[in-house]
Amino acid sequence: MKGLLTLLRRFIPPYKGWAISNIFFNLFGAIFGAFSFLALSPVLGILFGTQDMVSEPVPFSLNFDDIKHNLFYHMGNIIEDSGPLKALYLIGGFMIVMVFLKVGFTYLASFSMVPLRNGVVRDLRFSIYRKLVILPLGYFSNEKKGDIMARVTGDVTEVETSIMNSLEMLFKNPLLILVSLIVMVYMSWSLTLFVLLMLPVAAFVTGRIGRTLKKKSRKGQDKMGELLSTIDETLSGLSIVKAFNAEKRMENRFSKETQQYYKIMNRLMWRNYLAHPVSEFMGTVIIIVVLWYGGSLILKNEGGMPPEDFMTYLVFFYSIINPAKAFSTAFYSVQKGLASLDRIDSILETENPITDPENPVIKKTFDHDIEYKNVTFGYHDDRILKNINLKIPKGKMVALVGKSGSGKTTFVKLIPRFWDLKHGEILIDGVNIKDLKLSDLRSLMGYVSQEPVLFNDSFENNIAFGVDHAEKDQIVEAAKIAHAHEFISENENGYATRIGDHGCKLSGGQKQRLSIARAVLKNPPIMILDEATSSLDTESEKLVQDALTHLMKNRTSIVIAHRLSTIKNADIIYVFKKGEVVEQGTHDQLLELNGEYCRLHKMQSF
Repeated sequence: MKGLLTLLRRFIPPYKGWAISNIFFNLFGAIFGAFSFLALSPVLGILFGTQDMVSEPVPFSLNFDDIKHNLFYHMGNIIEDSGPLKALYLIGGFMIVMVFLKVGFTYLASFSMVPLRNGVVRDLRFSIYRKLVILPLGYFSNEKKGDIMARVTGDVTEVETSIMNSLEMLFKNPLLILVSLIVMVYMSWSLTLFVLLMLPVAAFVTGRIGRTLKKKSRKGQDKMGELLSTIDETLSGLSIVKAFNAEKRMENRFSKETQQYYKIMNRLMWRNYLAHPVSEFMGTVIIIVVLWYGGSLILKNEGGMPPEDFMTYLVFFYSIINPAKAFSTAFYSVQKGLASLDRIDSILETENPITDPENPVIKKTFDHDIEYKNVTFGYHDDRILKNINLKIPKGKMVALVGKSGSGKTTFVKLIPRFWDLKHGEILIDGVNIKDLKLSDLRSLMGYVSQEPVLFNDSFENNIAFGVDHAEKDQIVEAAKIAHAHEFISENENGYATRIGDHGCKLSGGQKQRLSIARAVLKNPPIMILDEATSSLDTESEKLVQDALTHLMKNRTSIVIAHRLSTIKNADIIYVFKKGEVVEQGTHDQLLELNGEYCRLHKMQSF
């Protein structure tokens, strides 16, 4: 139950008022429930004719015997005045009132549990999302997207249904059991001791079932993550699946995984459904044993209690059985939920190495240059960049060229700290980027990638993404600069038109111009363009290139380009080869060197 206690410590404190109210109401519900059962003893005494009349009351106190004595006194008066039948009516009315109070407080307890339960689930889901947003890109390179989605959806749902549904039982049932045990001990401590010796046997038998549920449930959730990953890969690559006639191959793969999930869930649910019959059987066995043991003492006049008290004692004992069974069922359910919680915690407890420094340097402007000093970097053991030393002056257009895999994209992703350096340093105006707040650092730059990242929202919100309180006129002006205003205006709802999932309603050139408009609106001093035109046709490339020319005007630009024709006018061109800068200069200077750049240029010219 360590994981459950951890969950409670982490998420319950904001709702401690509701939790205290729940415990308070459950306690009163248990107390009034006990009073309704205690009324059985005098009723049974009247029916069995074993109850002696009490002629004198005793001073009021909270002592159980004194309360019972005075109750019998008043009942005796009622019987003498009106007869036993009216006494039974009054006792019945008393029981109805007690039960009404019991169920009323029980409802209030459930009422106070609702905001606690839903609030914890909401906070848990938000904590996962917030963690996913701030984790570095390196985390996602080692994880399957489908498995992450399974944790955010399926595992959180499992925590909600398994743990939060059981939480009220875990709050309420121990109180019911405690109150009943206190009364039972008072009625007969020896018989209660016998009962308590029997309960661990039942707990051991039922506990053996619950121990394996967490492990099996973890396997089921892991397999569900694999299923979602397969679905995600299929939908993302559906055109390739169809083009290569691989439908049958993907069907067989998915069928195999669903069959494995089917077997895992069969074993899990068989074990889960076994919990209730076993707990009910063990509860019945214990009741029979107690009835046999206690009844034999009564028949031998060795029990120390009259028959009506023993019957009342059995009622109290039976009132423990149902909460105990529900408690054991909740325990099994919690075990399933804890397996999902473990998978969620694998995200929440992941350390984020890219964080703000304790005492950050405040920097809101870019004034001089970006400098790489002895930068060596690799994602794992291999080195992608090797001892890079260069400067990018303010206001210049700097181009990076080279074969795929030469380290260009890695080079630019180090500036906004998508990845962190272990060797060397990157300086902006002489300040190490690790000494800046991440928000300040990233506010200095805009990013346009080869594959435009758009959201299933309106044109307006996609352009204004990341820019708070953008005016409509500013959004339209940014779209005009990016040559996007014309095709946006052609839609019936204009800028309010939704663009579909990942901008599926737009062409490649339109997507790219929209992402450029987003960068224009942000208006950062540093612009990073990662092969922004490489996937476009000639006409779209011309429009996008024109938009980029407007975008790069009067700002520092770092451009990654495969098409050398797009960076002829760059102020500085750095040529990358196997993670090293092998040449640098202007377009004409590099052609005169007749080196790597000249070779790439001739290949493209050919």
